[in-house]
Amino acid sequence: MSELLSYELKDNIAVITLNNGKVNAISPQLIEEFNAALDAAEQSKSVVVITGTPGMLSGGYDLKVMTQSMESAMALVKQGSTLSHRLLSFPMPVIVACPGHAVAKGAFLLLSADLRIGVEGPYKIGLNEVAIGMTMHHAGISIARARLAPVYLNRCVINAEMFAPQQAKEAGFLDIVVEESELMARAMEEAKKMTALNLKAHKNTKLKVRSAFLSELAEAIEKDATGSL
Repeated sequence: MSELLSYELKDNIAVITLNNGKVNAISPQLIEEFNAALDAAEQSKSVVVITGTPGMLSGGYDLKVMTQSMESAMALVKQGSTLSHRLLSFPMPVIVACPGHAVAKGAFLLLSADLRIGVEGPYKIGLNEVAIGMTMHHAGISIARARLAPVYLNRCVINAEMFAPQQAKEAGFLDIVVEESELMARAMEEAKKMTALNLKAHKNTKLKVRSAFLSELAEAIEKDATGSL
């Protein structure tokens, strides 16, 4: 792995730490390295813990790429949505330990995991696409509809409302909120519990529970790739 992320494997737990600048921008190269890290975790049959740098999981897609051209933006969105599909169907448990802000694609990383742990603090979590002039993509709508609390769906997707950690938990972005100093210890504790799961049963049940959603998401990714409204 390069400086864009780090990968550490210990006791059947693979920790992937995003480290791409101030906001941990999701770039094509980072996604390539993310997939390589997932390949390694899958090969070792390890529970995955995804985290970021202090105060930041990710602020979303790399704006340099998103503003370069329509083609580059569409290609990056397809890469990112395909990554979410992979995480949602990953054969091992996936935990996100969110150390602070999670915006746009950063928030979608939360919605792509099996267990999400955040921290108390002056942090914002949410989908700000509409606020910055982007029509929400089909894949994003599909993920949000499946993972967010229904009463919050319009507020998150249509109104681009941002939330502090405790309200983000109510909305469905997080499952657990802890003090900042406790984040990684709690994430590793939960990961250790998950290493005791029967991985075949976990995988098969995950795919069964999410079958219709994953099919819908795959169709949405192709719609976005062709520019369909």
